[in-house]
Amino acid sequence: MKIEIVARNYEVNEHLRKVTEQKLDKLDKYFDEEASAKVSFKKQAQSLTTEVMLDYCGRLVRATASSDNFYDNLDIVLPKLEGQIRKYRTRFDKHNKNAAFREAAVYALNENNAKQNVVKEKKFRLSPMTVDEAAEEMELLGHSFYVFLEAKSNTVQVLYKRNDGDLGLIEPEF
Repeated sequence: MKIEIVARNYEVNEHLRKVTEQKLDKLDKYFDEEASAKVSFKKQAQSLTTEVMLDYCGRLVRATASSDNFYDNLDIVLPKLEGQIRKYRTRFDKHNKNAAFREAAVYALNENNAKQNVVKEKKFRLSPMTVDEAAEEMELLGHSFYVFLEAKSNTVQVLYKRNDGDLGLIEPEF
């Protein structure tokens, strides 16, 4: 996690910086990718204010605390942040799960299948036949489809076996 520490009217010592980084690093378990945090230490009159703002993929989570000690402020702020992160992650996960079936699935091509090669070519002579003869030929060959030349119309047609066991016929239109 990238941590930026900003101080106003106060000089941050090395010990406070180290404690801040150690405590914020415990929040890394909630993030898959890189997150950034901006920690502001402000000294105003009698109070010391600590503000932590987390940025994760454009989503902001913010918490503040004021007391007379910056170390105590960190102990107050971090549970607030952790609660907000869990709340937003739960809401985000529920939204993603609920929206999963609302939109059509988009399938990305696998990089291995991006370019497919023709590995076999087959040539055969089309002889004119009826749909019934083509069905018998397809059954004899044990194929799930059969390409033939229809005798009456003299057009190439495709006979195929459907999932329900029936046959389907594809006739081209010109």
